[in-house]
Amino acid sequence: MPQGAAGSPRNGGGGAISIIGLRKEFDGVTAVDGVDLEIEPGEFFTLLGPSGCGKTTTLRMVGGFEQPTAGQILLDGVDVAQMPPHKRPVNTVFQSYALFPHLDVQKNVAYGLRWRKDLDRRTREARVGKALELVRLSDYARRRPHQMSGGQQQRVALARALVLEPSVLLLDEPLGALDAKLRHSLRAELASLQREVGITFVFVTHDQDEALEMSARLAVMDRGRVVQLGTPEEVYQEPLTEFVADFLGVTNLLDVECLPGGAATRTVRYGDFTLEAQAPVGVDATARRAVIRPECVEVREPGLTGVNRIPGMVDRAVFLGSTTQLMVRLPHGAVLQSLVTNTARGEVPATGQPVTVHLPPQSLRLLAGAARPPAALVGADDQP
Repeated sequence: MPQGAAGSPRNGGGGAISIIGLRKEFDGVTAVDGVDLEIEPGEFFTLLGPSGCGKTTTLRMVGGFEQPTAGQILLDGVDVAQMPPHKRPVNTVFQSYALFPHLDVQKNVAYGLRWRKDLDRRTREARVGKALELVRLSDYARRRPHQMSGGQQQRVALARALVLEPSVLLLDEPLGALDAKLRHSLRAELASLQREVGITFVFVTHDQDEALEMSARLAVMDRGRVVQLGTPEEVYQEPLTEFVADFLGVTNLLDVECLPGGAATRTVRYGDFTLEAQAPVGVDATARRAVIRPECVEVREPGLTGVNRIPGMVDRAVFLGSTTQLMVRLPHGAVLQSLVTNTARGEVPATGQPVTVHLPPQSLRLLAGAARPPAALVGADDQP
């Protein structure tokens, strides 16, 4: 099982999800276009992408709130694509939380257990107590939702979902309604909670920081399709397409021309300079774009020569606290961004200073052509 935000599953191995050829159309417009995914039991898995990419529609089909036009959704080997939501071992936490304002926290959490005829009162109370303990709200059991902060309400919604002991928990941008500072603090709590309960989390977000911090693996979606799948480190450091590179973090995109020869490492022409770049599997000699992250761009004293070194001049230097953002203008007019760590005073070059830019060959990567799906696609968050 992939390691990262998710730990070893504690749910007896349940919660495996297989999505095969999943497709959804709304009035002839395609929202999800042939998605294939394998999600491991106990994994924290994220669907990441911009508004309209189909991530919410995919989540809603897994939860049973939308019926697929085609494809299969297997939960622990059972196809549930046509099964109603209440018969699936799945629960969902929405962005709105949907708490009952007239019920206190304890009754909100216990609400779903009212229909469980196989549980006696003592068992239901024990489950509610455990769920509140998990989200650290045991002392708030008698409060009403309006007496709680946004972060506390989010925890109530999580407890209400977890008390039913689902094999899979779906989370549809649950942090989206919170302010930035609170979102940041709750990300770590949510990842920690997932490790503790050990069930499969499928998380939907457009926030790249959330996806990178919490996920064991993530799928980047664009126009109804999964365009890259991997661990946060793989997707961030080894983007396959311009869309992924540009969407996931700040990046430098370079227009290049591939020269003959080479395989894993190719020689490319960048303006008047010859560079070496990594060529991932599937990227051929027709590649016209390369990417390098700002933190990988090294800025050194002027006059240095060697592999992947280009002269330049600092166009702008912006102090950001622990780092300084340098915008370096190259001889043919292009501007590269570099992030330099502020380890000591006087080491960061100033605006107008000539420098040498080094683009390490292991960090400069060619991108596959921007082969994108047809334009007539729409996601659940902007359905026609």
